[in-house]
Amino acid sequence: VQLQASGGGLVQAGGSLRLSCVVSGRTFSSYNMGWFRQAPGKEREFVAAIRWSGGSTYYADSVKGRFTISRDNAKNTVYLQMNSLKPEDTAVYYCAADPRHIGLGVMDYWGKGTLVTVSS
Repeated sequence: VQLQASGGGLVQAGGSLRLSCVVSGRTFSSYNMGWFRQAPGKEREFVAAIRWSGGSTYYADSVKGRFTISRDNAKNTVYLQMNSLKPEDTAVYYCAADPRHIGLGVMDYWGKGTLVTVSS
């Protein structure tokens, strides 16, 4: 399983970005998917996740109401729509996949990350 994240860039505070993560393989629909981020000098942290069925989503308190995770199983893609961005959202964003688990440290497959920079 290979994951490729894209969509990062430089945006002003209050702006929006949509990240995408394309997953190789024919079993994407059976994977739970997550987004995580790591800011400079900080540990990697959970951002959002979605169950394989798409029926359940989870968010970190810091992004609730601003970020939305979704998936398109026909395109093997998971998205992270980020609105009302803040400078503290600046980080490298990673997508991850796992057939059973959700969470930092328990997901088997990881992409390389895409950089999001929010200017004030």
